[in-house]
Amino acid sequence: MAHLTPPQWDRDIRRRLGDGDAAALSELYDRFATLAYGIAQRILGGDEEAAGEVTREVFARLWERPDRFDPAHGPLRTWIADATHRLAVARLRDRPGPGTPEEVADRIRNASTAARADYIVASMPAPLHEALRLTRFRRHDCRETARRLGITEAETRRRLRLGLQLLSSASRYDPDAAGGAVR
Repeated sequence: MAHLTPPQWDRDIRRRLGDGDAAALSELYDRFATLAYGIAQRILGGDEEAAGEVTREVFARLWERPDRFDPAHGPLRTWIADATHRLAVARLRDRPGPGTPEEVADRIRNASTAARADYIVASMPAPLHEALRLTRFRRHDCRETARRLGITEAETRRRLRLGLQLLSSASRYDPDAAGGAVR
């Protein structure tokens, strides 16, 4: 499961970056580089070199202008995911490739949806994540999942319903309406 960052940590890191504290950048990179790289790689179709470049650019932009992140608008983890998403999509759009503009838009939409779903699963509370993992990936039924988790079948169904609702939001995500994380 991913590291949780309390709002105070986000504010402290932003302040330290603003003070030019290179150790803050290192700490930030250690905590979130895997997230950024995974999103970029998913969107860019597994292109490791391009994913690395996008990841470095996200952190360079934050280092150069830490005021781009505003803790009042949400967690730093979300800002990094959104910034990575936007940069990777922009890079994907700039790539010369086969297909009509509609086909390119479909590829971008599919890659964005997959990356968003990955982010949602990684950010999901552990009880929801575990219930989904057991039923969707391990193919256990609700009774077996409840037994393995030590909860009732009704609680298992509730967790699955909540987890699936969160995942369904991945296809409805509109990065253009998300508020412009990268400027």
